[in-house]
Amino acid sequence: MSRLPHPARDPQDKPIIWTVSISRLFDLFRDIMVEYDATADIEPIHLGFEDAVQSLRERLQSERCDAVIAAGSNGAYLKNRLPVPVVIAKASGYDVMQALARARKVSPAIAIVTYQETIKELADFKSTFGFEVEQRTYVTEEDAKAQISELKAMGIKAIVGAGLITDLAEEAGLTGIFMYSANSIRQAFDDAIEIARLTRLETNRGRQQSHGELRARHGIKDLRGESELMQNVRQSIMLYARSPATVLIQGETGTGKELAAQAIHRESARARHPFVAVNCGAIAESLLESELFGYEEGAFTGSRRGGHAGLFEAAHRGTLFLDEIGEMPLHLQTRLLRVLEEREVVRVGGVRPIPVDVRIISATHCDVRQRIDEGRFRADLFYRLAVLRLRLPALRERPDDMVDLAQWCLKHASAAIGSRPHPNLHEEMLRCEELLQAYPWPGNVRELRNAMERVALSLSVNPLQAVTPNLLAQLIPELQEPAPVRTAPDSSNAPQQITLVTQDPFRLPNKTSDASKAVLTPPPSLEELMLRFQNNKEQVAKYLGISRTTLWRKLRNKK
Repeated sequence: MSRLPHPARDPQDKPIIWTVSISRLFDLFRDIMVEYDATADIEPIHLGFEDAVQSLRERLQSERCDAVIAAGSNGAYLKNRLPVPVVIAKASGYDVMQALARARKVSPAIAIVTYQETIKELADFKSTFGFEVEQRTYVTEEDAKAQISELKAMGIKAIVGAGLITDLAEEAGLTGIFMYSANSIRQAFDDAIEIARLTRLETNRGRQQSHGELRARHGIKDLRGESELMQNVRQSIMLYARSPATVLIQGETGTGKELAAQAIHRESARARHPFVAVNCGAIAESLLESELFGYEEGAFTGSRRGGHAGLFEAAHRGTLFLDEIGEMPLHLQTRLLRVLEEREVVRVGGVRPIPVDVRIISATHCDVRQRIDEGRFRADLFYRLAVLRLRLPALRERPDDMVDLAQWCLKHASAAIGSRPHPNLHEEMLRCEELLQAYPWPGNVRELRNAMERVALSLSVNPLQAVTPNLLAQLIPELQEPAPVRTAPDSSNAPQQITLVTQDPFRLPNKTSDASKAVLTPPPSLEELMLRFQNNKEQVAKYLGISRTTLWRKLRNKK
């Protein structure tokens, strides 16, 4: 059967990706690249380290390449030696788990050897599932050979690792277990293509070429839950989609603020145009201005030749989503207010105003009213950003959705690792309803999703294990932590179908102002959490459902 021809397109629009490898990863790259024929030109290159650097530098003098994909020590070697982005293909936690399971079938004496850094989560994995795994790292090939020789002398029979490690293990007469999956390689391809698109966006002085590439991936159906609160949220989204006014989305971390913003965009008349998102709290203050407003050539040291179109220009005729708007520095708030009033931007280092037609949707988990009182947020900007308001309920406020949400998350987590859920999963989850509802879920739906990934991982190792309250308590120990005393949410804070500002535009819902409400037991402080997790910032950030950048900022403000 002949293939229908693709529509004619400018060859410059199609990303050019080179994969660089010398081990069995080369075959995996080559097998999967055919899936991307329609979206990218991918060429596998069977070279590594210095040979690859010399060859690629020569080719780049006369050929175009948007990104290079490599892995392990080879990828680390190339990363700082090539003038194009290098995407490092990484094995996921599921890849490691499945590789260890395969190694365990070969021998109970197994090891895993990784480049430079150990896998921190492996310690928890070992204690939970009773695996005895020797973990080692290497830097150079000679180092890797020495580690494998030492492991062989210890009686290790199977070694999990990347291509170099598995090749060396088999040369030593051991069984090498390759830990990369096809899904991980697909993720690397997707990342490389996205980087290529962003690179073209930066160098593109016009706006039209980028419009089809910045899309909202989620719609209103992705906001799951049949509780009255969630039905009100979806009704508000459908209503707000009909208006060009700005929207301020409020909600705790993990409640799905960006998901709601994408749903508003997809239901609006701007759906065919770009949806551009930026986290105002995750980008350094020195970079945020140029990212938002763009810059002219020579505006500062290191500025790109030809200048750089900012996110306002990229979102022209579409939607710009400003996440964590409460973290935006004051001097940028002033510039943002002017853009909202004048509908035009002036790039950093420039003088020419550029007209933009952009709808602004912003989101925050902080108390903007308090920040206004403290002088940290402009009241006039808040007025412009909060013409329409949408509050997303916390997960604990909609307990009726808990079981269905947990079941949905568990099914998707199981499917991601090729595992099938139990046929009686719904009945099993119903038995866990009381345990799930008793926990306050400070990370909300994001935390629930992460927790169900742990459960899916456990079930994939022991598929006959039923989902019981005891199993959940073992895999999600935080469920047994003392829960703060909370009352049911006041109906005045629930999302309304119509919340147009008709009274005081600066008044935000105040959860603790009503005298009729019970006193809330405060959640653990940052100091308590840092002590509990032994100063491991990554684990604390994951527990809170926030980025490490946001956690660092909170810790700095505490000093």
